Amino acid sequence: MENQDYEVLNIEGGKPVKMWTRGVPVEAEAREQLTKTARMPFIYKHVAVMPDVHVGKGSTIGSVIPTLGAIIPAAVGVDIGCGMMAAKTTLTANDLPDNLGPLRAAIEKAVPHGSSPQRRGGRDNGAWNTPPQPVDLAWAALKPEFDAICEKTPRLKNTNNYKHLGTLGSGNHFIEICLDEAGSVWFMLHSGSRGVGNAIGTHFIELAKKDMQTHFINLPDQDLAYLSEGTQHYDDYIEAVGWAQKFARTNREVMMHNLIAAVRTVIAKPFETHVEAVNCHHNYVQQERHFGKDVLVTRKGAVSAREGELGIIPGSMGAKSFIVRGRGNPESFNSCSHGAGRTMSRTAAKKRYTLQDQIKATEGVECRKDENVIDEIPMAYKDIDAVMLAQRELVDVVHVLKQIVCVKG
Repeated sequence: MENQDYEVLNIEGGKPVKMWTRGVPVEAEAREQLTKTARMPFIYKHVAVMPDVHVGKGSTIGSVIPTLGAIIPAAVGVDIGCGMMAAKTTLTANDLPDNLGPLRAAIEKAVPHGSSPQRRGGRDNGAWNTPPQPVDLAWAALKPEFDAICEKTPRLKNTNNYKHLGTLGSGNHFIEICLDEAGSVWFMLHSGSRGVGNAIGTHFIELAKKDMQTHFINLPDQDLAYLSEGTQHYDDYIEAVGWAQKFARTNREVMMHNLIAAVRTVIAKPFETHVEAVNCHHNYVQQERHFGKDVLVTRKGAVSAREGELGIIPGSMGAKSFIVRGRGNPESFNSCSHGAGRTMSRTAAKKRYTLQDQIKATEGVECRKDENVIDEIPMAYKDIDAVMLAQRELVDVVHVLKQIVCVKG
């Protein structure tokens, strides 16, 4: 039966897939990937698909996967707890300097960003050399649980953990200064659990694949390898993934603290922040109650949108972003999209667009304009307005933000 706000894919031998994708392109490979996921025996009710859907490693980005008695580590992925934080300030557009260059430079100095290959004895320029006090305080709260996890999984000890707390990373992670529709200044950032989250994700994806071989379980895709409830690996993963999500949330809080301090070195006028603040994951798993049952919900590139809950849906570099309020739509497992969603791979974008295209597309934004960020060009993403229209039953728009400064890793 056709519903006006989502389409249903009925999957032979699996659960239905409900897609909020009217008016936005969905590649055939993404449908195929969703079909394989929907056929897993532990899927609860249906798989919900957001309008920014596209093929991902492990599972489809923009999918909400509810499970009973099992968890798929590759569906959560390796950027565990990746998400957004935004804070409104009492500054307005008139309080900003005409030249935004020094503002970007101050932020780039205050927050380690980017990544460099780990050479023996060489320094990772995306990590702290000597972490400042806010990092020490935040790490003290995370360390005891991390030590307990390392007792079970010693290889996690030698990861970049403490020195990555309060750092941005690379790829599509960013820090922005934005203006809303009334001219108020917002600070916004996007990052996750960094090196340690990557190591946790990678370790448990490998374990799940080994478990499948041990029990002779054939899968439609190796990345759908799962851990079964009641096993030691399942319990260890739930503990480790929960900690990585805490690390990611704290990482964003520390970065926001350092970002605010950096802005204060450039703008002399006193200002308050966190007038309205949001800190939300969009790559994570947690236990929730849906349709009268306690289930695990994995959101892979999707945001929780319970009734009244605030969330962030960023557009691409040079496009606009949205602060939204959830409508608590039960069919989407109270979820919405986590962004615009890519329409082409990073490699394809670099082949197709030139540096001149990048400069033109980011006109009016104080940001890097070089060969290394062409893969983040706005044209590599879906039209954010079409994405928002497709999910109008999932969220209401509270604020529209337009970035004026963008720091990329």
